[in-house]
Amino acid sequence: MFSKILIANRGEIACRVIETAQKNGITAVAVYSDADQNARHVRLADEAYHIGGAEARDSYLKPDVILEVAQKCGAEAIHPGYGFLSENAEFSEACAKAGIAFIGPSPDSIRSMGLKDKAKDIMDAAGVPIVPGYQGADQDPKVLQKAADDIGYPVLIKAVAGGGGKGMRLVDAATDFIPSLESCQREAQASFGNAHVLIEKYLTKPRHIEVQVFGDTHGEAVYLYERDCSLQRRHQKVVEEAPAPGMSDRMRAEMGDAAVRAAKAIGYAGAGTIEFIVDVSNGLDKAPFYFMEMNTRLQVEHPVTELITGQDLVEWQLRVAAGEPLPLAQADIPLMGHAFEVRLYAEDPENNFMPQTGTLRHFSTPRPSQHFRCDTGVETGDVVSIYYDPMIAKLIVWDRDREGALRQMRKALRQTAVAGLKCNLAFLAKIIDHPTFAAADLDTGFIERYRDDLMPTGNLAGPQTLALVALAELRPRVAACDPWDSSDGWRMNLDLKTKLTFVDHEEKRDITVTYLEDGFALEIEDDTLQVQILSQQGDDHALMIDGHKVTARIIQDGQDFTLFRDGKVSYLHHYLPGAEGEDEAGGSGVIITPMPGKVTQVLVTDGELVSQGQALMILEAMKMEHTIKAQVTGTIEGLTLKAGDQVADGQVLIRITAAEEAAE
Repeated sequence: MFSKILIANRGEIACRVIETAQKNGITAVAVYSDADQNARHVRLADEAYHIGGAEARDSYLKPDVILEVAQKCGAEAIHPGYGFLSENAEFSEACAKAGIAFIGPSPDSIRSMGLKDKAKDIMDAAGVPIVPGYQGADQDPKVLQKAADDIGYPVLIKAVAGGGGKGMRLVDAATDFIPSLESCQREAQASFGNAHVLIEKYLTKPRHIEVQVFGDTHGEAVYLYERDCSLQRRHQKVVEEAPAPGMSDRMRAEMGDAAVRAAKAIGYAGAGTIEFIVDVSNGLDKAPFYFMEMNTRLQVEHPVTELITGQDLVEWQLRVAAGEPLPLAQADIPLMGHAFEVRLYAEDPENNFMPQTGTLRHFSTPRPSQHFRCDTGVETGDVVSIYYDPMIAKLIVWDRDREGALRQMRKALRQTAVAGLKCNLAFLAKIIDHPTFAAADLDTGFIERYRDDLMPTGNLAGPQTLALVALAELRPRVAACDPWDSSDGWRMNLDLKTKLTFVDHEEKRDITVTYLEDGFALEIEDDTLQVQILSQQGDDHALMIDGHKVTARIIQDGQDFTLFRDGKVSYLHHYLPGAEGEDEAGGSGVIITPMPGKVTQVLVTDGELVSQGQALMILEAMKMEHTIKAQVTGTIEGLTLKAGDQVADGQVLIRITAAEEAAE
């Protein structure tokens, strides 16, 4: 076994590898970019080294710099995590030449599975079922059109070097084939530098089921059962579970054996995943399954496999890379219970899942237990950066069966809170609560088919939610000694009422609170509620509203409140007249960015007089350039941004003092 390893990654996977390394007495070395100087993986590591700029291409994607650090610190091996350099054959080769073990497969294995057409040929020769299709070298459009016609529509056009949903087109009819082909090839060339495509039969009700395989350097390979990853959005996994619901022991063995044949066909050593597409149009038990692709690395969803087998897959990786045989034979690998994983992202489902960046003012989950695990790269106070994937955490649960695991996940989601930026927590809760999901009627079209059920509706907060927030803001703080220092609402010779206004989805909501001897009366629009405070401990609040107990977790950040209740999330702002900058903002003198991005040009100077409609700044966001224009005529005040600066969602870009204000 190694005594020191370097983790060439960041975020939750770096933290995950560090945990196993330290558990086994191995010194864990982290690397970090400018943006990650204070990141959690740096805090957890035994040693940490700076490797470059915030952009991944300037740091985590610089193999020569990472190798230099590994040699400098005396690391015997490099764990690449997933993403970045994890499937880079040249990096694996460079490690070997430097005398440093690469904790992953050989360069040849990575290359053989790197192109989808070559991978399918290898699997076909090994007797692994492949999706009917065409993966030939002849890329003449007429040849591809004929292949699609022969296969029968619908078909998928897929870039052989593609991934993440890029370079893929669904074609329903022959008349649409050529335009779709041309579009797919342009995208493939732009994204991967390779316009080569293959054609596959499109399955109308597919399930995405993948098998975890492990090989060693002694020629042995095993499978650690399967994961169902059918719930996807834009070809990105959202919910994973293990084992696949409804799968018979016979089918599990058949799929597992096929996965082992696939691994042995390329002499695979280390952790890998064989992804299958399963046509469940006529049910799962006898459904045909086809090889789709192989991921030559550890997967994001590996924790569900760990929970149902009781194995530490990162430890297996370390042992295999050190030349040890596999820890267990196939017959000795247990299958215990059921596990789910959901990916908690900093994104706004109400705004087309726009990624969110900024500081996590609050992040809390249930305590780790037999039933719950959280893999994360961030904590309260950390920054979700514009530079990297906006995943906050993976929430993972286990129980004896699927029904029990569903209950555990519902509980975990209701006990998780994120404030400071928006996230997909409510979206995940709606999936887990959906009756069709509970019935395990799954396929890759699930989220799109039930989109109206799952998407946040943007509805205004109800009266009970407003009551919770109002009394959180007015939380009584009774002084122990001085009754005159009490803020419980008592006022001499004054009406014991107060009025609060909250902004909810850009709409003002008024609440009148009347202090009573035994509680409060709240007038909320057309409702009057009788309320008593049962408890207010930290962020957890419990009220009795009209005889009904209501609880919520409420995170306050200045005038902003994030409320978590029954799997729903509400964002409310306490509106304070005179403190909101209405005059300035109301005259459009304050320009705020609606999304994170980078300033590429500043076209004005501080103190400059500008005219309405004049271009002020060029902002690059979401891979597009946006011209920021003046909405009023006036003078630029307090300009500090310059080209190259990163800006967060909601940040002030430019302030303009309107000409008429300046004249007063």
